[in-house]
Amino acid sequence: MSQDTALTVRTLRAEDEPAWREMWTAYLAFYESTVPEEVYASTFARLLGDDPRDFNALVAEKDGALVGLTHYLFHRHAWKIEEVCYLQDLYAAPETRGTGVGRALIEGVYAAADAHGASNVYWNTQHFNETARRLYDRIGVLTPFIKYQRA
Repeated sequence: MSQDTALTVRTLRAEDEPAWREMWTAYLAFYESTVPEEVYASTFARLLGDDPRDFNALVAEKDGALVGLTHYLFHRHAWKIEEVCYLQDLYAAPETRGTGVGRALIEGVYAAADAHGASNVYWNTQHFNETARRLYDRIGVLTPFIKYQRA
């Protein structure tokens, strides 16, 4: 991916559904998982909805094509007054890995969390996801729970 054109991180839109579906399918496949059609439909509807209990989504776009996605949500925490932010899914197209797509999406979630008043953003990954963990070690803090947390 050339550095000539800008990477844009933006909210998910209805017309993104085919590209979102393709990327989320690839994400699920990485984790050796699948979901039925009803879950695709429900998840996409929730991502576009306005229920504060539902997930939010950001996508990364370059040269008119979606190249990454992230799903996140805000929730209450027993140890804090303010809500916290859980980054559930993060995906960058294989050809874009190492070019800043993942970092840009995480920073987009950080910005959304700041706007929401959520000081903490956290996520989980599998211990063997070494490629992603190289980024996470630079942009987050590894906790004893094998969970990454915003520094």
